[in-house]
Amino acid sequence: MSIMLNLTHLRVLDAVARHGSVTKAAKELHYSQPSVSHHLGRLEAETGARLVQRVGRGIRLTPEGELLAQRASEIVGRVDAASVELAAQVGLRSGRVRLAGFQTVLSTIVPRAAAEMAEAYPGVELNLVDVHPVEGLRMLRAGHVDVAVVFRHDDTPDEDEELRLTYLLDDPLYLISQEPDQRLEDHRDSVWVGGCERCRAAMITVCERAGFTPRIAYSTDDMVVIQSLVAAGMGVATLPGLALAAHRTRGVHATEIPGSTRHIYAVTYGEPPDPPATTALIDTLKAAAQSLTHQPA
Repeated sequence: MSIMLNLTHLRVLDAVARHGSVTKAAKELHYSQPSVSHHLGRLEAETGARLVQRVGRGIRLTPEGELLAQRASEIVGRVDAASVELAAQVGLRSGRVRLAGFQTVLSTIVPRAAAEMAEAYPGVELNLVDVHPVEGLRMLRAGHVDVAVVFRHDDTPDEDEELRLTYLLDDPLYLISQEPDQRLEDHRDSVWVGGCERCRAAMITVCERAGFTPRIAYSTDDMVVIQSLVAAGMGVATLPGLALAAHRTRGVHATEIPGSTRHIYAVTYGEPPDPPATTALIDTLKAAAQSLTHQPA
């Protein structure tokens, strides 16, 4: 028995799965709540499977619903990507390109590239999302974005062959302290300011290479808060150069840590060539990266 699936119904299921709520899905899709429930009911009728069930005042997906929602996410992402590519084939007069990046590139490289895109291609809409590189690559593979800006270290495992990397720039890591020209070893017994588990990994690695494990007393991913705590004498930290280019607090000094540079790439997915709007965005990212200079000392 073949099942004909309606794209609108799959889009509704995808939104409900991501939000875990009919109300939030309706808000995202600009539908009424009864309309979302109607589409879910039609999808259940199409598939012959129960996809959602009531739990208290909310809903949750059944195992069948979770399975279909995973596929729906991929299908919706790919259809959206195809729509963007098709629109791009008529030229750069209109269309959309979607970029996933992390905080420091969204604070430095991306705004410069966005301004250049807006001036050169005013008809192209640029959408941005702030996510960790791991999530950015997941969104890229699923077709939810067209470009992901990520960082890699020298020992980062190679990505799969369908991911194509365009080098943008190197981003050194710096020790942030109240005094200039200090070493990691000078702060063996100091209090440290660290980020989330993902973001503090580089700091822990360089400290362990220096022969100690940092004692992390404060946890924040906010580059402004990190520098403010250091300036107030509450501890020391590490920050990448792009973070210092985005914001610099008076009263802190930055000393480059040898051998700790990460590499920034723009990543696309699938066989070349990329759609014209995606290619234009990558070109502007490269130009913005080349023009960016940070002076952390």
